[in-house]
Amino acid sequence: MSELLPCLEIDSPQNKQSDHSVIWLHGLGADGHDFEPIVGELNLNMPVRFIFPHAPEMPVTINNGMRMPAWYDIKATQINQQQDETGIEKSQLSILALLQREIDRGVKSNNIILAGFSQGGAVALHTALRFEQPLAGIMGLSTYLPLADKVEKDIQPANKNTPIFLAHGNYDQVIPVQLAEQTQQTLNSFGYQTEFNKYNMEHSVCAEEINDISDWINRCFK
Repeated sequence: MSELLPCLEIDSPQNKQSDHSVIWLHGLGADGHDFEPIVGELNLNMPVRFIFPHAPEMPVTINNGMRMPAWYDIKATQINQQQDETGIEKSQLSILALLQREIDRGVKSNNIILAGFSQGGAVALHTALRFEQPLAGIMGLSTYLPLADKVEKDIQPANKNTPIFLAHGNYDQVIPVQLAEQTQQTLNSFGYQTEFNKYNMEHSVCAEEINDISDWINRCFK
């Protein structure tokens, strides 16, 4: 089993026992604190533990080889080209270890949501489709499905009926909305249940999206 990543953990509301968890992966160059402020903006109906892991630092090709927090290397400006399969699979193992830790803590797998933004969302999608236990939900924000040509070979049946929430900005210049549309089409072609919302924003998160995330989490955890 992979060594556990350092994480920021927040219980919402505080001082309440959580038997539901959200593991939420940040984007390239950020850290686990990036989505910390969103926890207080979510209107949830039950106590939830939020786990925000910190990606390790590594050289990133499109950053001139400089080191930065990353889940895998980005080798080309077209993010779905020259994909770092080894790096993606290494991050998959790290997230599987976090999922197992929550289960070992007594949280049922179907009370766990795996989520992520941008590069973190790509790892969340990649990992969840290959996870051998059912999750409560899978959330990909401003992201795409990496190694899409390998999905059919690798997917596990455990999450075939797990709801998938996709959200994207119409004006995203980092990950074009067309990649998100292709992601939904690919997932739908394999029979997954996807909800895809688009917003008039760039590569970011907006208030309307946060409201939709709240509603979706409540539905997953009802």
